[in-house]
Amino acid sequence: MGCFVFKAKRQVYEDEANLAAETHFTVKEVKALFQLFRKLSSCIIDDGFISKEEFQIGLFRNSRKQSFFTDRVTSILCSPFFPVFDICIYCLRILDQMFKLFDSKNDGLIEFGEFIRALSVFHPDASLEEKADFLFKLYDVCHVGFIEHGGVKEMVMALLNESELTLPDHIIEAIINKTFKEADCNGDGKIDAEEWKDFVSTNPSLLKNMTIPYLKDITAAFPSFVMKPDMDTDEINVAI
Repeated sequence: MGCFVFKAKRQVYEDEANLAAETHFTVKEVKALFQLFRKLSSCIIDDGFISKEEFQIGLFRNSRKQSFFTDRVTSILCSPFFPVFDICIYCLRILDQMFKLFDSKNDGLIEFGEFIRALSVFHPDASLEEKADFLFKLYDVCHVGFIEHGGVKEMVMALLNESELTLPDHIIEAIINKTFKEADCNGDGKIDAEEWKDFVSTNPSLLKNMTIPYLKDITAAFPSFVMKPDMDTDEINVAI
């Protein structure tokens, strides 16, 4: 018997002008991004919302097993702890964390407004504070308001396992401990939001992967979003 995703929720659309006013996109760019959202939200069930399964299909894998977003997210996660690795893999743990940040209402579905607001953080014009806050939440695996050693190790281990990389546990611990020693100023074994902000301000390179240059003018970079709204999902992933 097949597996189906049930998404029982009425459609919610927000005014493009309001979304443009709240984000770093223009009204024209918001309209163009709706074409991407429309395709992603109809991968399995065409109801105007992106489920976790559709998020996985649309943003993390196409038929060529690659996506610009996968590469960027894994680089974002690895950079503070494993800056020497360029890990470009698919990981369900990453998917879960990223989906929760897009799904700001925590109802299991991503609305168009949530999609636009989350993407706006990756816009070149987004402030370093916005990007740092998003990254902090990504590392706060247990959603307790702190970055904890155990949560970071869980994420790193998931990345290494999925990429089939093997490192001795003592090396993993040493790398994580080094980062915590630098960032955990009060020595309580966890990194709070202020400590993270200070750590990022002295290590701005941590945020380099938090910017997607193409979002600066997506209508110019990808005119097909506007001119060819009926292209299939694979074509959208390849274009990005």
